[in-house]
Amino acid sequence: AKYLAQIILVGAQVVGRAFMRALRQEFAASQAAADARGRAERPQSAAASRIIGISLQEAQQILNVSSLNPEEIQKNYDHLFKVNDKSVGGSFYLQSKVVRAKERLDEELRIQAKGDKEKGRKAET
Repeated sequence: AKYLAQIILVGAQVVGRAFMRALRQEFAASQAAADARGRAERPQSAAASRIIGISLQEAQQILNVSSLNPEEIQKNYDHLFKVNDKSVGGSFYLQSKVVRAKERLDEELRIQAKGDKEKGRKAET
């Protein structure tokens, strides 16, 4: 009985250490991925992603747009909003995702317009 208890204790310690090591590795990988995502986006764009809760890429996928073309965004938004309307048997959840995606893309267009204005001012001076 004594040896059985020791074997169980040692086994639990080994499994516990392995679990903690895997947890640390996963945390480090998650941090590295988050840092890489943060570097890929401009600071204002990253802030908008955090505030709205959706990344630029995810918003583009939801609205099925590859570029930030306001007309294409509006056209796809109108179609997806109507299709997912609850009164026609659609999903309120999907409709809200479409709205959030449009908000995120509109914010990105606003950030780009602001950046273009600032570049224009710098070119004048």
